[in-house]
Amino acid sequence: MDERVLAERLIAYDTSTPDGLRAAAGFVGGWLESRDLPVRLHEHEGLPVVLVDVGPADGPTVVLHGHLDVVPAFAHQFEPRIEGDRLIGRGAYDMKGALAATMCAVKDAAAQDQVRVRFVCVPDEESEDVTDRSTDRLVADGLRGDFAITGEPTDLHIGVQAKGVLALRVGITGIAAHGSTPWLGDNAILKAHDAFRRIETLPFSRESSDLFDRPSINLARIEGGDAFNKVPDRCTMDVDIRFLPTQDPGEILAQIRAIPDVEVLKCFTRAPAVVSRRNPYVRALRHAIGKSIEGEALSIGRDGASDAISFLEAGVPAVEFGPVGGGHHGPEEWVSISSLARYRKALADFIRVLPGALEQEESPSALRAVEGGLA
Repeated sequence: MDERVLAERLIAYDTSTPDGLRAAAGFVGGWLESRDLPVRLHEHEGLPVVLVDVGPADGPTVVLHGHLDVVPAFAHQFEPRIEGDRLIGRGAYDMKGALAATMCAVKDAAAQDQVRVRFVCVPDEESEDVTDRSTDRLVADGLRGDFAITGEPTDLHIGVQAKGVLALRVGITGIAAHGSTPWLGDNAILKAHDAFRRIETLPFSRESSDLFDRPSINLARIEGGDAFNKVPDRCTMDVDIRFLPTQDPGEILAQIRAIPDVEVLKCFTRAPAVVSRRNPYVRALRHAIGKSIEGEALSIGRDGASDAISFLEAGVPAVEFGPVGGGHHGPEEWVSISSLARYRKALADFIRVLPGALEQEESPSALRAVEGGLA
């Protein structure tokens, strides 16, 4: 079974539901076990985590991390279809295509004896419960490596930065009145819309950094009103802000709190992901990608947050690296079929060249003094 067929099988599971996640994890574990790989199953909050370790215990350790869960979709989006080089379906790009190629790469890595490869497949990267995720728990319980790659969408480029998350629930107050005389009240839902427009124009929204044009601001959910014939006097909205690595979430909160009639009811922050382009593992990955793709594997910034931060906060360098595609979380999500093979090969090449690359980093060429010239 190649990475395309495997990706199709994974897409067919509706992994926006617990039952679908359990069935898909069972398939992943069974596929790996049938290739004589040592599968370990773990549960987090009733959902399955699939783990595999291959390679020598004393070699450099690389974590290949992926997630099975997807955001909700219509039933037809779990029926994969092919149009030219595109495999279309929910999760194709984010990230069942990458997960399929990673599973194949782990099978390939089992034949080498230089690098320890740890495969981690989690069920809750897309979860709204951002305070209790399986990757955080695994890392807190001792899951480690020298380097981690999570297969989020990057179009075969290395994601060395990702925006941080500031998730807010904001309350807006108004004045109730009879629905037939709205001019006597102050509609909290309309005020919420105006408040969101204010948030979009605050000073933090106009800032940029070397890899990002601006932060991301999304009105994710709005709820208000308790009767059809009443002007709503209370409203809440959930705002998803992805801030730049150079920004302070506390300062962003202060700007939002200064908006009249707006109260921050609840907030959650997740730090930005940043890893040095000069990290020896990043350099080795960049070299390996060059063997599998045309052009330069430029380092990029990712607008979306990912589980890479769980490793970074534990002192493990981590990047995002995934195949080519588009439309993730949208109605026509797709992944390039040809890029799945290139992605698998890039991972295999990285594992193969890594020991030599690390030796070269540790033993740089001796400097030789020459006469003449200006210092």
